[in-house]
Amino acid sequence: MGFLDFLFTKSLVPAELKPEVNRMIEDLVRIGEQEDFLAERSGGSFNAQFRHVRAREIGQRLNQIGGFELMEQVLKKVRKRLGSQLASHLSYSWADIGKWVP
Repeated sequence: MGFLDFLFTKSLVPAELKPEVNRMIEDLVRIGEQEDFLAERSGGSFNAQFRHVRAREIGQRLNQIGGFELMEQVLKKVRKRLGSQLASHLSYSWADIGKWVP
């Protein structure tokens, strides 16, 4: 997507949901910094597939709001703030949510 496309693209998020989406992005950044999105064992914050439970809840909510496109947009923001390795972990933690394929 070019710069002009970015400027003139319709928002994927209704105005009234933008604060919620921004909070979810901040939650994802915090999870990435403090816990990671994947684990070697289940338990605590991680489900039986070793994926962070809250990160998956956020992915499901993003999918409800704006589908794959919004999830992709949020992943790009997380990648910018946390780097490609943690973004890759987030992508794998979102496997099987909507149309998401890591």
